[in-house]
Amino acid sequence: MKKKTQGKKQERNTRKVKTMARRSGKKNIAGKASKKPESLRKRKLEFSKMVASGNDFIVYDNRRSNLTNGPELAARLCKRTMGIGADGLIFIEKSRRADFKMRIFNPDGSEAEMCGNGIRCAALYKGKKNVVIETLAGLLNAEIKENSVKVKMTTPKNLQLNINVNIDGRIYAVNFINTGVPHAVNFVEDLDAVNVRLLGRIIRYHRDFEPDGTNVDFVKAIDQDIISLRTYERGVEAETMACGTGSVAAALIYHHKFEGTNGTYVINVQTQGDEVLKVYFDYAGGNFDNVWLEGQARNVYKGECYV
Repeated sequence: MKKKTQGKKQERNTRKVKTMARRSGKKNIAGKASKKPESLRKRKLEFSKMVASGNDFIVYDNRRSNLTNGPELAARLCKRTMGIGADGLIFIEKSRRADFKMRIFNPDGSEAEMCGNGIRCAALYKGKKNVVIETLAGLLNAEIKENSVKVKMTTPKNLQLNINVNIDGRIYAVNFINTGVPHAVNFVEDLDAVNVRLLGRIIRYHRDFEPDGTNVDFVKAIDQDIISLRTYERGVEAETMACGTGSVAAALIYHHKFEGTNGTYVINVQTQGDEVLKVYFDYAGGNFDNVWLEGQARNVYKGECYV
């Protein structure tokens, strides 16, 4: 009698577990309720993947979400093999001073003051023909044209020529300028022969550029108004297919160092992404003004991920 009672009790318990599992909508082989997969317990983030002249970015509209973990997300999502993969994560945020604010986070989690190609993607994302964008480097104007996006850059500063950088006993004549972010510019005869990853990293962390470090550009003059560029980017810690602020830095220093005549100029910068960026500027007495960067930008795809 006792065995029958125990059997009935066990049967009731089993039916109860199965009923609870059905109500939860999930059950495992044993009929017990199972936990949700980890991906479903995380927050879904909808993003756009955008590219400008070979630089690729994850663009997220943060105006409603107000996420505060940009550095952490950039470090996770920008990884080429473990995340979405990108040269940077762009947050579109509210601004009281402009149409919107752009914040850009590097793959190492650091936040950059500005990004020439990134801000062109941000302008295209917004979709207005003319837009004012707030950045850590100041307010910038951007214009969407038929086949390109053009942005007015910050006034360049801290121009220095022929800084003697000692690397293992060899002296490199490095030029420096800040075009929203710092750039060390090196002119070379054979651009293909440069070990950008090794030499770029050494100069990027060199004591002459402490404490913030610098982006590093290697430039070859092709013609009077054409140069070719390779860039080691700070924060990405690798060579990228293009660099907007680096293209501006290279073009300005090239003119100042080798041309030096007053007037209004356009210099074409050939990037490793096989696209040409145009740098416009006025030059007078060693000073630059009205500096613009123009090139292609496009929205590659939209997607969602769990964070």
